Amino acid sequence: MSAGKIPFLQAVNGSTVLLPCTYASCIGIENLYFNWQFDDNGTMQKVCDSVIVSEGVEPDVAIYRERVEFVGKNVNNNVSILLWNITFEDGGKYTCFGRNPKEKGRNHSTIFTLIVVDELRVVDNRLTIIIASAVGGAIAALMGFMLLKNFTIFVLSKIEEKNKECLVTSSGIDNTENGLSGSKADSKPTPKKK
Repeated sequence: MSAGKIPFLQAVNGSTVLLPCTYASCIGIENLYFNWQFDDNGTMQKVCDSVIVSEGVEPDVAIYRERVEFVGKNVNNNVSILLWNITFEDGGKYTCFGRNPKEKGRNHSTIFTLIVVDELRVVDNRLTIIIASAVGGAIAALMGFMLLKNFTIFVLSKIEEKNKECLVTSSGIDNTENGLSGSKADSKPTPKKK
């Protein structure tokens, strides 16, 4: 049995509330017994119960409490209930219970907590927004620094590459005017002594 991702709910006095519950079995179901119970200061009061003969068959649900409607209809393994026009007395813990004889009578249950309030309070999210903004700003600054660093390294490597090219070109100049070895100046024979 599962009550979904959030096992509690705050609801306004006088509203209608869905109490979710689904079941799952890897070997299928046969005569699955389920019920909803309300914990009234330590005394469990039955809200509704039924037997689901097989998957896809809508159960005949007995309801023991006012303003309760079975809405699961056993579609997609759903055995959820609706509470109409809730009051402060409806607040508390609800247990969705199931027993599948195919699983050798193993019991499964989940608890859903209903909190009834006069009005829903507005949550102050300023601190969360400040923290998220600071973290986002720090990440953006880090990314900006890394981009600037990579761009600088790229520019420096291009400048260094250009300087190397200039050095190679300047070392290949012929020294023809100085008459140094390797020069292309006309060689004159040495004058003979008479």
